[in-house]
Amino acid sequence: MARTPPDSLFPDYPAIPDYRFEQHCVESGFQHVAGLDEAGRGPLAGPVVAAAVILDPACIPDGLDDSKTLTAAKREMLFDLILASAQVAVASASAREIEATDIRAASLAAMRRALCALPVRADYALVDGRDVPEGLICPARALVKGDARSLSIAAASIVAKVTRDRSMIRAATVYPAYGFELHKGYGAKRHLNALAEHGPCTLHRMTFRPMRKD
Repeated sequence: MARTPPDSLFPDYPAIPDYRFEQHCVESGFQHVAGLDEAGRGPLAGPVVAAAVILDPACIPDGLDDSKTLTAAKREMLFDLILASAQVAVASASAREIEATDIRAASLAAMRRALCALPVRADYALVDGRDVPEGLICPARALVKGDARSLSIAAASIVAKVTRDRSMIRAATVYPAYGFELHKGYGAKRHLNALAEHGPCTLHRMTFRPMRKD
């Protein structure tokens, strides 16, 4: 019977993400270990996007790392390699859901949906951050800075980031005034100037400043 890996099995921060966390889980009886991460907690507009990735230990793409440390071209290249070699699922929470709850709750909900959507049922999940989403289908462990420590979480961070960036580029064709293709909804000067001139659109998170009026 599978058992929860004790905390003592988890090493401290490696110099680059590695597969030790996942290997400890496998050695404890968990065959399919998923990494969970999200992209888009901070923007003023657009969804928060989460990804779940179960890597094939025999076919892990070279160069996986925290998506924030990679160039856009490197992320795009690794995105294709991850989809070709791993079990992957993506989910999101819209601006309206973020408004109805909060960004933390919406991010956790998106991660839970992504885990449930995997084509292979996960036996264990490694979650980036301090929180484990409620209602997961398997045991899980939160890893602070997990995208810089676990290869599975790093892969999920890349998939989530590329997926969200592509969605905001598409959004720019519908709402061209805001320049979403350039800043992806973050609070860049051009974005703030467009908000001042045009007001918010349906993608904006109205509980975020400067849309929220206290």
